[in-house]
Amino acid sequence: MTTVQIREVGPRDGFQNEPETIPTADKIRLINGLGRAGFSRIEVASFVRPDVIPQLADGVEVLHGIDVPDSVSLMVLVPNSRGLDNALVQREYFHEVALFVSASETHNKKNVNRTVEESMADNDVLVKRVVAEDLTCAAVIATSFGCPYEGKVEMSRVLDLAERFAEHGATELGFGDTTGMCNPKYANEFFAAAIERLPGVEVTAHFHNTRGQGLANAYAALEAGCRSFESSFGELGGCPVPKGSTGNIATEDLVSMFHEMDVQTGVDLDVVIGSAREAQQVLGRKLTSHSIVSGPINWTPGVDVVGH
Repeated sequence: MTTVQIREVGPRDGFQNEPETIPTADKIRLINGLGRAGFSRIEVASFVRPDVIPQLADGVEVLHGIDVPDSVSLMVLVPNSRGLDNALVQREYFHEVALFVSASETHNKKNVNRTVEESMADNDVLVKRVVAEDLTCAAVIATSFGCPYEGKVEMSRVLDLAERFAEHGATELGFGDTTGMCNPKYANEFFAAAIERLPGVEVTAHFHNTRGQGLANAYAALEAGCRSFESSFGELGGCPVPKGSTGNIATEDLVSMFHEMDVQTGVDLDVVIGSAREAQQVLGRKLTSHSIVSGPINWTPGVDVVGH
């Protein structure tokens, strides 16, 4: 029986793209609910400058306020050395650090105002600092499957960056389809190659549903051997750069698909759907996941149903 891990990233990747700031108390309540859904990993905060991402300016308050089972590993995102300095002041409240770079020069420049090499020179040092703190270091490579400014991003370029992260001590490599440019055929080819090239490293798929191919891409990655995924409840999220980059694949839709395929996630689908519906109320608008509307599937394989 196949088992996968899913990291819920909505509390960071999702909330940061909301046009209005979500009250801290609501964030804490939603994260606490997700923490009881069976996730082993949740991304909860970012140590980015508050003037850049004001929606996450209350990250410290969130870290101090949430109450999730001890079995849940909490991740924070760090953009640079100063961000890591600030994060380490709160060292006791989280377990994993995500570092990032874009594979595309143009996207990296627009996102963090640095060249890729400038970001990587900093990341080389940051990885070692994170590992020295006995924290899990997960490196994320954005625009791994294409860039809205430059078009196709060569696989070799992405995997070269991944290998550099791994050589410095990163134990997880996440590959982000930042603006939803991947397709299932390429997802299968890419993750087969990444798994082969990065032995001993956890390879994670992070797909967006911008063009409606997110779940198909996740299935293709699964078939290639990927067993680690990231998603966002309610299909929250997207990339601030550029406009039109819509949300991550919905956690509840991903879990539903895997469970229907007899792939084990350890996640309680009903609880995730409940959290997504609660987020919908907090935000005051309809979210775009399918499972919010349909609920979990209510038939058993092999049992006839009426209708077509």
